[in-house]
Amino acid sequence: MAKKDKEKNETPIEEVTEETVETPVEEAPAEPEVNPWEEKYNAERDAHLRVAAEFDNFRKRTIKEKEASYGNGKADAVAKMLPVYDNLERALQQETSDAAYKKGVEMTMTELLKIFGSLGVEVYGNVGDQFDPNLHNAVMHIENEELEENSISAVFQKGFKIGDKVVRFAMVQVAN
Repeated sequence: MAKKDKEKNETPIEEVTEETVETPVEEAPAEPEVNPWEEKYNAERDAHLRVAAEFDNFRKRTIKEKEASYGNGKADAVAKMLPVYDNLERALQQETSDAAYKKGVEMTMTELLKIFGSLGVEVYGNVGDQFDPNLHNAVMHIENEELEENSISAVFQKGFKIGDKVVRFAMVQVAN
């Protein structure tokens, strides 16, 4: 045993210098092997999810367009009937000695307003209302100290709207 200890002690010890020390190089972690079938499955799954999302968006957009087209069609139909309303309103303002004629015009106007009501049409634009540029078209302006600022002093043509959609702006005169 002494011989073995002696041999251990006799082995030359190298001097450690900065030049001889090797720093371990960090290796990039090895990427796990991807199974080609798994890669193909993920690609197909991704494509399927994209097609399903596109179809869902298409379905929602189609429903919105269908609802909007009904509202637009209704607004167009009401807009086509507005000259009839205007003429009936003018006829009611005229003096007449024929009571039956006046009653017939009143009944026609009442029926037209019922139809507008069933379609959700709101008639607006009265003297004394506040001027709103989103609803009214100001064609004249007067200075009158008796009226409030930005109040409607005269209505030349009534306005009509369905919900939030304006079918026709009210044509008005604004005070102050």
